Amino acid sequence: MADSAGIQQGSPAIGAAGLVPAAPGAGGTEGSGAAGGSARIAVKKAQLRSSPRPKKLEKLGVYSSCKAEGACKCNGWKSQNPPPTPPRTDQQSNAVNLQEPCRSCSHTLGDHVTHLENVSEEEMNRLLGIVLDVEYLYTCVHKEEDADTKQVYFSLFKLLRKSILQMGKPMLEAQESPPFEKPSIEQGVNNFVQYKFSHLPSKERQTIMELAKMFLNQINYWQLETPSQRRQRVPNDDAAGYKANYTRWLCYCNVPQFCDSLPRYETTQIFGRTLLRSVFTVMRKQLLEQARQEKDKLPPEKRTLILTHFPKFLSMLEEEVYSHSSPIWSQDFLAGASGGQIPIHTGNTHPCKLNRNTHTLTDPFPSVTVGEKRKPSEPLAHEENKRPRVVGDIPMDLINEVMATITDPAAIPETSLLSAHSARDEAARLEERRGVIEFHVIGNSLNQKPNKRILMWLVGLQNVFSHQLPRMPKEYITRLVFDPKHKTLSLIKDGRVIGGICFRMFPSQGFTEIVFCAVTSNEQVKGYGTHLMNHLKEYHIKHEILNFLTYADEYAIGYFKKQGFSKDIKVPKAKYVGYIKDYEGATLMGCELNPSIPYTEFSVIIKKQKEIIKKLIERKQAQIRKVYPGLSCFKEGVRQIPIESIPGIRETGWKPVGEGRTDRQTHTFTCTFNTNTHLFFFLTTLPVKKTEAPGYYQVIRFPMDLKTMSERLKSRYYTTRKLFMADMQRIFTNCREYNPPESEYYKCANLLEKFFYTKIKEAGLIEK
Repeated sequence: MADSAGIQQGSPAIGAAGLVPAAPGAGGTEGSGAAGGSARIAVKKAQLRSSPRPKKLEKLGVYSSCKAEGACKCNGWKSQNPPPTPPRTDQQSNAVNLQEPCRSCSHTLGDHVTHLENVSEEEMNRLLGIVLDVEYLYTCVHKEEDADTKQVYFSLFKLLRKSILQMGKPMLEAQESPPFEKPSIEQGVNNFVQYKFSHLPSKERQTIMELAKMFLNQINYWQLETPSQRRQRVPNDDAAGYKANYTRWLCYCNVPQFCDSLPRYETTQIFGRTLLRSVFTVMRKQLLEQARQEKDKLPPEKRTLILTHFPKFLSMLEEEVYSHSSPIWSQDFLAGASGGQIPIHTGNTHPCKLNRNTHTLTDPFPSVTVGEKRKPSEPLAHEENKRPRVVGDIPMDLINEVMATITDPAAIPETSLLSAHSARDEAARLEERRGVIEFHVIGNSLNQKPNKRILMWLVGLQNVFSHQLPRMPKEYITRLVFDPKHKTLSLIKDGRVIGGICFRMFPSQGFTEIVFCAVTSNEQVKGYGTHLMNHLKEYHIKHEILNFLTYADEYAIGYFKKQGFSKDIKVPKAKYVGYIKDYEGATLMGCELNPSIPYTEFSVIIKKQKEIIKKLIERKQAQIRKVYPGLSCFKEGVRQIPIESIPGIRETGWKPVGEGRTDRQTHTFTCTFNTNTHLFFFLTTLPVKKTEAPGYYQVIRFPMDLKTMSERLKSRYYTTRKLFMADMQRIFTNCREYNPPESEYYKCANLLEKFFYTKIKEAGLIEK
């Protein structure tokens, strides 16, 4: 929880995306006590959880109904002698008397807590957390002046109070559950970035994504005005619709930041354009005004971004927000299908701190990490990305039909677990589904009463690591496995430990160190190691840590490479030096996680995708499976022919240049190009053989030939014109580098290069 005040209506902080909002009871306008209140709650919860068990029983007894015989209706124990306010320190340490009678029903405290005698410490601590949330909400109800907000707080108060009585989990009862509108605000902004800026160079596109993420974070921590305030400002607005969204926002986004017993959601992930329209105008005005006021305090590298680019970004977005025909709000928006969707996630970002006294920025724009960058070889596809939907040459109904057959388990061919086509973790995943194996993240604790089962598992893990890692001192293994700062993902089979991964998380540094990783010898080669690592990856994605580091010896390097680790470390050295343990003779390896990948089901998804592509290919082949006679016109002296005159070419799905220019132009050029007489020396040439050209591969470091280009063309490797031209230019360059200038090969390369650029200019692939 950030240690700062909330963004107030009228004085928002530019770049403060992620500030803790006003505490409940603030009515959407008063946020000065937000950070202090949340911090105090956290401290109280920590103190209460470390209290002796009798103290915990006394606290829970106040919120527990009487279990005495005679159907007592008392719903909470009340002390005969309540402590003074504030309680004196000498009285706080007094022992708890379970025989003390209740002021309401006269039954003892023990009669109110009999149902808690066999409850675990973990469950008791959970209930105590709800108790403190109830007390905090009770205070908010009495302090809140706005009627609508007070009503929501009181409903949440009753919900949490009921969950303590019934020892259940708080579940908000509503006709609708999140998300409330699709696409969400986050998805809409994603679509906006893709729709408007996908054609930009990588560096400029990265700037746009930083602005987008900054904007999303602003919304996530923006304080909504109360319905009564909005009615005064916009009398003719949809009051009922706004009130419904305001209530949802309080229940699912605002209050859970302080009362963590309730499930919390990001505003941008569960609300859509309706809520964005209600806050955008005011939010945009206040953000830009704040930027102008604070421009002298902004870091130089952020000043241009905020004062120049951000206003333009907001203006363009505003058009799409209030437009009735904008494609970015369509659920069928598929612009990412061709050029790749640009993920902008906001779940783990916390913004700068706002000085509560002066409302100035202390760190307006923290470093922003926005999804994955597009690979250099991926096309920008500007024209295609501008369209709301890009589905290639495949009809949407055909795709849906094929996906329906693949979704049917009977339509997916079974692969033997010993087959080369089966995934490494397939057997382990099936065993987990059948309940044969289980995965648990466990660790030692000095604050809670030891759990016998967990202690037995820790001993089992210590034995597995000691046997499988004989070069590691047993005392060292024991110390780390039982160290409270370390956790272990344990693999349990038939109630006993057969493997695990011991790790230590460094949330402040953004990485986790993997210390030990082993599976007992008689359970290896079953995919357990891969499935263990996949579970560990998903566990860390949930905890918003996306980097692994480990030192691997020569026997473990192969395993870690298969799990996505490499020697190319993405974490800056300054982040891990002094934190990670150094091992002599071992290799430091790292792995960067993608939060969009469900790792434990990844191989299943890939398998389904392969089956979908296979089905589509089979259907296409069934339509065009016809053999046409070869072309004989070139033997008769014809130099070139129109590509559309080739028998069967249209049946493959090809379209003339005028019907849509993409890589079809490359095909046109190839057909005319192959008829030129200067191509003879190259057309009959396969990759150069060492016997035919001694020393060729010592001179030519990057060989290229037309056969290779033809294969790349068929496999659709040439996603951009630059890739095709670069390979062709490589042929000419290699020929001139290996052959002397007076040779026929050298001269042919010059003539053919001139012809090549003439043709691609005629095809419109480059400017004339």
